Amino acid sequence: MPRTRITETVFRDANQSLIQSRMRTEDMVAVAADLDRVGYHALEVWGGATFEASLRYLNEDPWQRLRDLKRVVRDTPLQMLLRGQNLVGYKSYPDDVVRLFVERAAVAGVDIFRIYDGLNDLRNMVVPIRAAKVAARHVQGAICYTTSPVHTVKSFAAMARELVDLGCDSICIKDMAGLNTPGDATRLVTAVRKAADLPVAFHTHCTSGMGPMAALAAVDAGADSIDTAISPFAWGASQPPTESMVAALDGTRRETGLDIQLLSEVKVKFEELLVKYEPYLERSAQQTDTRVATYQVPAWMLQRIEADLRQQGAEKKLPDVLEEIPRVRAEMGYPPLVTPASQVVGAQAVANVLAGERYDNVLPETHDYFAGLFGQPPGKLDQAVRRHVMRDQEPITVRPADLLDPMLDKARKDLAKAGIRKHSDEDLLSFILFPVAALRFLRGEGGEEKIEKRKAARQQAPAEGGGGAAYTVEVDGERFEVKVLPTGAVAVA
Repeated sequence: MPRTRITETVFRDANQSLIQSRMRTEDMVAVAADLDRVGYHALEVWGGATFEASLRYLNEDPWQRLRDLKRVVRDTPLQMLLRGQNLVGYKSYPDDVVRLFVERAAVAGVDIFRIYDGLNDLRNMVVPIRAAKVAARHVQGAICYTTSPVHTVKSFAAMARELVDLGCDSICIKDMAGLNTPGDATRLVTAVRKAADLPVAFHTHCTSGMGPMAALAAVDAGADSIDTAISPFAWGASQPPTESMVAALDGTRRETGLDIQLLSEVKVKFEELLVKYEPYLERSAQQTDTRVATYQVPAWMLQRIEADLRQQGAEKKLPDVLEEIPRVRAEMGYPPLVTPASQVVGAQAVANVLAGERYDNVLPETHDYFAGLFGQPPGKLDQAVRRHVMRDQEPITVRPADLLDPMLDKARKDLAKAGIRKHSDEDLLSFILFPVAALRFLRGEGGEEKIEKRKAARQQAPAEGGGGAAYTVEVDGERFEVKVLPTGAVAVA
């Protein structure tokens, strides 16, 4: 049997799951060469929410981060997480934007594109998969794992076969909520391996406490690689710890071959980084939360819901929201709770509870979801809810991006009108994805978020339930979380 390959997630998923994607490029570059010497299968360094956080909070160019890491990491492939037609945003973008984004990401340093769709709608994965193949990069098609009456081992295996037909080079089982039991992992990996004669990667989180056990079961069932995080940034909402998984497999037929001593030396540097970024660490993110097995709510989603309720003085409503989420999810056709569908389900569940009357306050994103603008739900929509949300409108049945006009030429003109006449294709893409944050950055107006200020704000923050309200507002298609606090209170970003 071949050795188990390890993908290290500390720069992307672990960074995102534990410290809100606040790790700065300079800190990554300072330790990247050490990670390169370990012998990992890949380093996941880009995509997901880290792109937006770089622009919005760190006043950094995410493209330059990728180039800087590629300059230092000479031997280990760099991987990114791509949200299908949503790229690193929260809505579908036209095909010309998707093709250019993938092309520029490949040039900047991405070797492996892990591509998924939040509804497992393959129509939203076709264009980015083909673009990555044109760029001659490794394409890993991801299956979003969840449980529901419409999600079965058989349906996941069928999706794996379709990903093979699309030209994927490997398959990832993406368990974003940490729901897999060891038995689930065994059955799923076995079925996917039979359905697709391709390498299989297994990705999970430790939220439920079963992450390491599920990862070991996946390896025993034939998974070629697993995702882990160096131990200071592991556990809880993050991935199983790298050193523990390497030690557990050492001496077996599926050992990793990685040097435990070298990993121990690397660990020390990340312990120092965890101390540095402690002001962004939510303690609950490091803890086990077995509620995820009942409500399927990923840890980051639970944290956001708790924060929103707390800001509105409604934290006691959390049990009601957690009970509402499975109801809303069922009415929406059982979408996996991963970006962007997870935001829609969670926000509407909160709205239903706080309004007192279910769907009395229909959020715009909920309307778009029922209209088919996110894609085809895995199961049937609740028709009574659909009629209430849509009124007399009929949902679309085509791929959402088929309704979008090419955008690049118009965006170039808009960027020039905004005063940015000299710009790269990468600048253009940042502007299309996050117009407000990108313009601030390109104009040199972006303010670098200071760790010291965050620490001070955290110390001065008002007691929980101290009043105030949280709102999501949209400006030029870009969403912002806005908190209104009582006079004298200090907001924590």
